[in-house]
Amino acid sequence: MIQTARAYGGMVTAPHRLAAQAGLRVLQDRGNAIEAMVAAASTIAVVYPHMNALGGDNFWLIHAPGQEVIGIDACGGAAARADIAYYRGQGLSTIPTRGPLAALTVAGAVSGWQDALRLSAETWGGRLPLARLLEDATYYAGDGVAVTDSLAENLCAKLPELTDSPGFSETFLPEGRLPPKGARFRQPRLAQTLKHLAAGGLGDFYCGDLARVIAADLERAGSPLGLADLERHRALRVDPLSLEAAGHRVYNMPPPTQGLASLILLGVFDRLGVSAAEGFDYVHALAEATKAAFRVRDRHLTDPAYMTRDPAFFLSADALDAMTARTVPRGYSPMAVAQFP
Repeated sequence: MIQTARAYGGMVTAPHRLAAQAGLRVLQDRGNAIEAMVAAASTIAVVYPHMNALGGDNFWLIHAPGQEVIGIDACGGAAARADIAYYRGQGLSTIPTRGPLAALTVAGAVSGWQDALRLSAETWGGRLPLARLLEDATYYAGDGVAVTDSLAENLCAKLPELTDSPGFSETFLPEGRLPPKGARFRQPRLAQTLKHLAAGGLGDFYCGDLARVIAADLERAGSPLGLADLERHRALRVDPLSLEAAGHRVYNMPPPTQGLASLILLGVFDRLGVSAAEGFDYVHALAEATKAAFRVRDRHLTDPAYMTRDPAFFLSADALDAMTARTVPRGYSPMAVAQFP
């Protein structure tokens, strides 16, 4: 019989056990949940590099009992040079999916850690030093971790399209070949980067010595990103979207994330009234709710600066009722784009 895990001292989950362990160790050292999350997030960038990295973005939902939920949007904006004219000047009609010209947005993840830790210190009594929070990540980057099945499989599958990307081979093909499952995988440059951040502060990623090194590397590779793009980046505090579904209030991030689509999916599915998690009705209702959410996503969801509708409108009872009314109970509904007055 499967037993639900319970604990009074906190719990941490992550896609890799070493990341969860890093967060748990922070809790055991009397750190708070935000500090534990930074430890887990930095470690996941090391031990699960095919899915997470310092070069990505992150989004936070933070809540303390009796207080409002806080959202942090640490999504990097596009490079100032990355407009239509720039890519046309490269002889392109579309933005490439790989290579330097595809690297056109600022990496926001580190700024998310920075803003979350600021909140931790201001209102949660956070006191652990940054070097402690990055300790596990730094250790595993330098000492190495065992190559997981998913890393080995992804490297094999993506090798043809990534071999020529700057830095890929020296990082992921250290001996000139794909590392087998279980091999020790070290990332010495990432270890140095983490040590530098621990000593100089997370802001150095955007406005400091590390930022200048990153900008120079990007320029040599041929990316449109420059130092000015890094320097102007800031994580944003945002009001999360929320929805009442199945007797619970559910929160998610506003655009540019797909949080709106996931909440619409829950809202429509809840209205379809499926009570059993098996059989045709359950699967069909999920498909119909997903299509309802994606219709709104495809037509309306984009950079918030360019949206013409308030995202909260689509979570109103009237809007969700209208979407639910357009679903087909036991047949096929086309993926047409949603229209709203």
